[in-house]
Amino acid sequence: MVVSAHPEASRVGLEIMRKGGNAFDATVATQFALAVVFPVAGNIGGGGFTVYRSADGETGTLDYRETAPATAFATMYQDSAANVIEGLSTNGHLAVGIPGTVDGMVKLHQKLGVLPWAEVVQPAIDLARNGVVLTQKEADGLNSTRQAFIEINKHTPYLTQKQKWQAGDTIFHKDLALTLERIRDKGREGFYAGKTAELLVLEMQQGNGMITKEDLANYSSVWRKPLEGSYKGYKVISMAPPSSGGIALLQLLTMVEPHNLSNYKWQSAEAIQLITEAERRVYADRATYLGDPDFVKIPVQALLDKTYLKERLSTFSMDKATPSSEMKAGKLPFTESDQTTHFSIIDPAGNAVSTTTTLNGAYGSKVLVNGAGFLLNNEMDDFSVKPGVPNMFGLVGGEANAIAPGKRMLSSMTPTILEKDGKLFMVVGTPGGSTIITSVFQAILNVVEHNMTMQQAVGAPRFHHQWLPDVIQHEPNAISPAVRSVLESKGYKLEQRKPYGRVDAIRVLPNGKLEAGADPRGDDAAAGF
Repeated sequence: MVVSAHPEASRVGLEIMRKGGNAFDATVATQFALAVVFPVAGNIGGGGFTVYRSADGETGTLDYRETAPATAFATMYQDSAANVIEGLSTNGHLAVGIPGTVDGMVKLHQKLGVLPWAEVVQPAIDLARNGVVLTQKEADGLNSTRQAFIEINKHTPYLTQKQKWQAGDTIFHKDLALTLERIRDKGREGFYAGKTAELLVLEMQQGNGMITKEDLANYSSVWRKPLEGSYKGYKVISMAPPSSGGIALLQLLTMVEPHNLSNYKWQSAEAIQLITEAERRVYADRATYLGDPDFVKIPVQALLDKTYLKERLSTFSMDKATPSSEMKAGKLPFTESDQTTHFSIIDPAGNAVSTTTTLNGAYGSKVLVNGAGFLLNNEMDDFSVKPGVPNMFGLVGGEANAIAPGKRMLSSMTPTILEKDGKLFMVVGTPGGSTIITSVFQAILNVVEHNMTMQQAVGAPRFHHQWLPDVIQHEPNAISPAVRSVLESKGYKLEQRKPYGRVDAIRVLPNGKLEAGADPRGDDAAAGF
């Protein structure tokens, strides 16, 4: 089974497995297909994380997060008075980190794939060349971004046209097809060297960006040890830093575990309070302690220490909200070492892959590499462009996540796999910027604590708190008027927002069958056999 943000990408991944490919081959094929059919977040000009569990229980993670260019520096988005220059880290050429996706897919395939490389890249080339029929959501996205595409690029991007895109229109990605062919024929060199690299560097030079040929040549994705924890007998396998997702998810699960959430009704005042107070404390820790582990010492063990987490939540009372102004990061007991897309895959042998990949904002920096047909990320905004100043998702960061050459920016991506009794149980993840962690957390709780099906769990309305701003953000229908009154009487501020996140997940049922959850908030689709 494949569950992804687009029916065509799910189909591609499934067909690869029908041909005898495994989950890792299907991951590569789905990733490249998403770069074609889902340009708002699917990419070759961004980066991401993959968490896997092989059929024999071996686990691992691959970090192909973008890095800062060699000439990047801590104050590059500030003026002479140390004020942050609005838009500089989110739009245009200076917002771009060195892309990691292609290097990541090459490494993943080399280690774990079984089909020939060319065979897993070809379906994306076919989609690019033959054209993709736009969904209503994709047409709307391209139309609403048209002006930004025109203003930011020095050429007229093919993603724009004079008349508005309509659902049912076919869009042809001719230059992208040629770029994908170079990747098919030359692997890593097809992107980080030769013609593609020349076009990318030329694009940077014309728009005063920083990325050089040397930056591209020096980029390398990293195999990392997964973070593993437990929740009520379930083993939880997630992504380590530079993702904050795994640590935050395990902190949240550990904090709420003693409180037996199943005693509370779903989205009751008590359940929302408990989850909100845990989230408030976890996001405060995130802002202070987390960054790139190759640059800063991250106290992983201390942050996950059960005594520490119990103490963190001991200051919470059901009687009233804890104001975020009173909530700083915890004092550790010891020290030691929005638009994104997610897909989940399980193959016939039982190999499982959870992959979250991103350009950061919708369509990334809006920079389209002239002649190469792909969009570049605006991932530099995920650094603390100035400690204490929020990024585009309202997340506040500290010195641990300051900009430095070659450094990976902190992420909220939370690709996760669960086991029960030593067997595969769930593959889950989502896009959504700062809301990723809480969406994955709630999807897991919906199944484990509230006995929802996988589809019900991903479709259920969600709420979110991230320390600052001090407000419970929630989707329509997530919180009933009666519960809202109770929460407001205790000092909580609530704010309705548009639906967010696209949780795509698979659960293994006791009889071995697979149950999909494809998020109804997008064009997400499951495909299986």
